[in-house]
Amino acid sequence: MRQTEERYISLLTDFGFKRIFGTAPNKDLLMDFLNSLFDGEQVVKDVTFLNSEHVGDVFAERKAIFDVYCENEHGEKFIVEMQNAYQTYFKDRSLYYATFPIREQAPKGDDWNFRLEHVYVVALLNYEMHDAAFSEDSINHDVGLLDKHTHRVFNDKLTFKYVEIAKFDKDVDSLVTNFDKWLYVLRNLSRLECQPKYLRDEVFNRLFAEAEMSRFTKSELREYEDSLKAYRDIKNSLETAKEEGRAEGRAEGRAEALVKVARDLLKVNMPIDEIARITGLGESDLGKLL
Repeated sequence: MRQTEERYISLLTDFGFKRIFGTAPNKDLLMDFLNSLFDGEQVVKDVTFLNSEHVGDVFAERKAIFDVYCENEHGEKFIVEMQNAYQTYFKDRSLYYATFPIREQAPKGDDWNFRLEHVYVVALLNYEMHDAAFSEDSINHDVGLLDKHTHRVFNDKLTFKYVEIAKFDKDVDSLVTNFDKWLYVLRNLSRLECQPKYLRDEVFNRLFAEAEMSRFTKSELREYEDSLKAYRDIKNSLETAKEEGRAEGRAEGRAEALVKVARDLLKVNMPIDEIARITGLGESDLGKLL
């Protein structure tokens, strides 16, 4: 019997996000979302999913696991990440992630002119980032390599898209663009009792069909329930952390709260590397909590 009464899965969960955006049968959904995000700057006509787990050149080096990793018909690489929890060095992490698709373009041997295909890092943030470089009035932040004096593009081969989906507050009757529609379902899909009329076309019909839990196998439903519990534990622990941080008013309080989040996630058997990604704590530190 289902533990949740929702009709549709939440795209904010790891299971929901990867089911809709990270599987070959649903690649048309990923392409439609990316094209709505880039709004003509980039038009994706096809994608091929790539291995989402990467390790460094030496076996002992830290590995990176992407939520979704793919390339388009031109060989340009896309990393798409859902980040539900604030992380102090998330910008550094997204930069680190970008090094993998850059480095893997180097062919074996010495004959290479160093020409690179474009790498895009798309970060969907389920919290407000409050970065000094970002406009407070914007949800979608476009970051690239610019000359600081002229503000002209120095190299167009690396692009970061940070989308603060937590700031999106339009109701279904106020949706204008296709990107609006995607942000709406990212935030609200699991709260809907039926598919709204304004979200009925070929793409969103497929989305709602794929997201309906009545179609899940017992195994899929169990996996989703585990993913939903982990998501709720993260959000509940973070809310507690905010309250404690406000009450204590010190950095130590935030650090203790992150440890509590990590302990909660370990209890639901979330992989250590995923907990490290969410909390920013080192895997060696997490090992001490076991």
